[in-house]
Amino acid sequence: MIEEEILECPYCGEAFTTLVDWSAGAQRYVEDCPVCCRPIEIALHITADGNPERVSAARDDD
Repeated sequence: MIEEEILECPYCGEAFTTLVDWSAGAQRYVEDCPVCCRPIEIALHITADGNPERVSAARDDD
């Protein structure tokens, strides 16, 4: 299940839209900010029963 999510870049603070694939379950991956081009670690969090819970964005250097 692919969904569109709006995230905020942890570096420049700009909002951007990205596609996330919930069918793979919980995961972490790096995607460059489309505004400032810095690497963002995106994490997909799921509930204990496997349902989508939330998406978070963090600095790649944290």
